Amino acid sequence: MPVLDRIRTLARCLDAGPQDDVQPIEDAAVAWDAGRFVWAGRRADLPAAYEDWPRVDGRDGLVVPGLVDAHTHLAFGGWRADEFERRLRGESYLDIARAGGGIARTVAATRAASADTLEALARDRLREMAALGVTTVECKSGYGLDRETELTILDVYQRLARTQPLRIAATFLGAHVVPPEYRDRREAYVALLTDDLIPLIASRRLARFCDVFVEETAFSVDEARTIFAAARRHGLRAKLHADQLSDGGGAALAADVGAASADHLEHISADGIARLRDAGVVAVSLPIATLYLHAPPLPARALIEAGVPVAVATDFNPGSAPSAHLPLALTLACTLQRMTPNEALKGATLHAARAIGFDREIGSIEPGKRADFALIDAPTVAHWLYHFRANACTATYVDGVRVSLAA
Repeated sequence: MPVLDRIRTLARCLDAGPQDDVQPIEDAAVAWDAGRFVWAGRRADLPAAYEDWPRVDGRDGLVVPGLVDAHTHLAFGGWRADEFERRLRGESYLDIARAGGGIARTVAATRAASADTLEALARDRLREMAALGVTTVECKSGYGLDRETELTILDVYQRLARTQPLRIAATFLGAHVVPPEYRDRREAYVALLTDDLIPLIASRRLARFCDVFVEETAFSVDEARTIFAAARRHGLRAKLHADQLSDGGGAALAADVGAASADHLEHISADGIARLRDAGVVAVSLPIATLYLHAPPLPARALIEAGVPVAVATDFNPGSAPSAHLPLALTLACTLQRMTPNEALKGATLHAARAIGFDREIGSIEPGKRADFALIDAPTVAHWLYHFRANACTATYVDGVRVSLAA
């Protein structure tokens, strides 16, 4: 039953007001019990019932809800640093993919890795994320693209959810690209997803979501509709990699299928923005990928002004976003996408929680929600994201318990 006090600025990030409103309180305190917040407000207004509770020092800094990384490809084998250099020399992402690089290359490395290796790598990555203030991570499969490896990756996520402190939201991304062995049998691969893997994954409760990469080098809108129909029948909610490299109608499809989120959206059209707004779909921006691919940024101002909630995530993967540093993604959301610091923070807390269906439990600091929060060595949200540092987070709490970062 602790009280966190000596908080210079408390950013609550409530589901009220515009995305720029994080409902800050100066000179604040927070109390929690049994893993949930019971009170948050000005320190001077702390109820008498909490006066004798043990105190945790907020260090005269900033306290924010636990950060939520709503789009990662956490478990994979190998890296692709040479492709980074090739893109700098002028080759495009699509050129490299067509030549056998990109996702297909990581698939080969991941298939060659053992389950224990993938789990150890993912566990280390989660530990690094926790040190940055991240408390919840969406984790996609999609680097197996065969029955055995896709199930292995999702099994790894299920074990991690049981054995380490961060919350895990698993997503089945068997429809990442068509694997090489099915290149001339696309319909057979779609059938493997719809008739075999989706029913099995749903029955074993290995994933909450089904994602499809809708793009010229991945899956068509019609193929995605077939996959999402199967996912819906088995209780998996849709997510999309949409309109990343071209305007392929991904945003409109996300609206049609009632997706939890549409992610990337660098090439979204005005009609696509309107469709997301009307359907209540969260737009997930991935500015680290924008930076690495030298791509046009997601039009955050147009989305926010239209009334679409914009989440911010890392897209952590070995090719286009080889960093799990969510605070870096927040700073890039400001500099590349013209989001304000408050908009970026709400995008990595409440709106990110909504993008993975966790917004009733996490994403804001208010009574009844899980006591997930991070202490930041900065006076305000703006100062934190403006003065970028390797890590300004001094402590991370999940369910009111400080996360141990020991190996």
